[in-house]
Amino acid sequence: MAGGQLSARQKMINLMYLIFIAMLAMQMDKKVLTAFGTMNETITESNATATVVNSKTLTGLAGLASDQPQKYEPLNKIATELSGISNTYNSYLESVKTEMLSKSENKTDYESMSTGDNVDLMFFLNDKETAKGQEFVKKLDVFKNDLLKLLGPDANLELISKIKNRFNTDEDKRGKKGVISFLKSKFEGFPLIASVTNISKIQSNIKATESEIYTNLVGGQMKSDVSLKNYEAMVVFNKNAYYPGEKLEGKIVLGRKDASLTATKVIVNGSPIAPSNITAGQVNLSRSAGNVGEHELKGKFYFMENGEEIDIEIVGGKYSVIPMPTQAVISADKMNVVYLGLANPMSISIPGIPDNKVTGSAAGLKKVSTGKYMMNPPKGNREIKITASGKLPTGKTVTTSKVFRIKGIPAPTGTLSGQSGLLKMSKGNLVKKTVGAVLKDFVFDLDVYVTGFSVKVPGKPTYKINGTRFDGTAIRAIKKAKKGDVIIIFDIKSKIKNSTQLLKNTSQVSIDITS
Repeated sequence: MAGGQLSARQKMINLMYLIFIAMLAMQMDKKVLTAFGTMNETITESNATATVVNSKTLTGLAGLASDQPQKYEPLNKIATELSGISNTYNSYLESVKTEMLSKSENKTDYESMSTGDNVDLMFFLNDKETAKGQEFVKKLDVFKNDLLKLLGPDANLELISKIKNRFNTDEDKRGKKGVISFLKSKFEGFPLIASVTNISKIQSNIKATESEIYTNLVGGQMKSDVSLKNYEAMVVFNKNAYYPGEKLEGKIVLGRKDASLTATKVIVNGSPIAPSNITAGQVNLSRSAGNVGEHELKGKFYFMENGEEIDIEIVGGKYSVIPMPTQAVISADKMNVVYLGLANPMSISIPGIPDNKVTGSAAGLKKVSTGKYMMNPPKGNREIKITASGKLPTGKTVTTSKVFRIKGIPAPTGTLSGQSGLLKMSKGNLVKKTVGAVLKDFVFDLDVYVTGFSVKVPGKPTYKINGTRFDGTAIRAIKKAKKGDVIIIFDIKSKIKNSTQLLKNTSQVSIDITS
């Protein structure tokens, strides 16, 4: 490009072009090295996350083994041994990476890790593998074989295949140079950062394999748990309490409902259940609840499995029969009074009677949800009577009334930036404050705000102010006050947000000027 009949200027341009291309190539190499470094960081972070997740899984399995040793202790033993094997090998790989990077002053300057001299010296000598290189391959093979031995010949075939592929140390037969060893194909002549990333990837495979084995162990146990021997039969009643002579209704179901599951027979309290009431793994109950007191249904489900009769104990069959109520229960959610101008929450119910058969009535009473009402008491009355009624299963109606007092909302307390009463502060501090009002110790959480107020400074006229802050005229008057003067904020106008209810006079705030 720079030869031939070219001018000196053209030769110089061509030479600069070659240098530019070389610089581009060098820049591309740096980008590749940086990409390897970024990849190594990502893999390292992922490994740290996987370590935490695997540790939690191991802890959870240990807890299961403690609670149910017969079922989970064998699995916990395998998992604990696996964790030890994995941690030991992972620590070894970490030490190898540390040695590889020992001559790199800046462990994150990936562009300086373009050569693999340090790795080649560790693993190769005169085109042969060093003792350290042979040890690296051997430890990888030992780890793989330890995993396969721990899982045993009957392990999941897909998992076994993954382990063999992830930790394969076979010779590479795909290269142009013919067959080369695993170690040479992975590490000889590679940039330092590429070799470090390669080992981080092996560590990632360790974490992934460890997680999959844990999942496989627990999943195998869960598969075993669906056996009929591991089911529990439970009693589910339509309600928890019954009146004397009332019909007992409910179901006895297995822990896992299966429409195809039918018991050969079911015995409850010594009596067989009719086959027509046994379906979909359930028993449909319909019998007298009995007398007042505690009762229990006991018995067994019987199934055939592999030619053997399996019985399952019925548990959780306790229930209570309670006397019929003679009156309703009415209560105010806030207090034993209701307040004018407010929606007072009320609860109305009758034990043993469903909500759709209970009614509450009074002036201003409105139902809002199951058993919940809102009472807006009418003006001009001091008391209001609320009546609740409901129909018992026998057809009898229960009716109860209760009288509630009607009270007005108490007078708010004036505040100065949240403080009330007689306050002491400087003039400079006072003019920065905000006037407010609160309902102290009131049962409702109401949003009270101030629309205006008056302020009296000794020797000055009374100033009426709109809003919550002092205006310019009031501030000038306050600044002329003397030490010991008492400034009074009064006639505070306050309202309740989103309400037309008028509030009583808000109490004043007094300020003793200190300077």
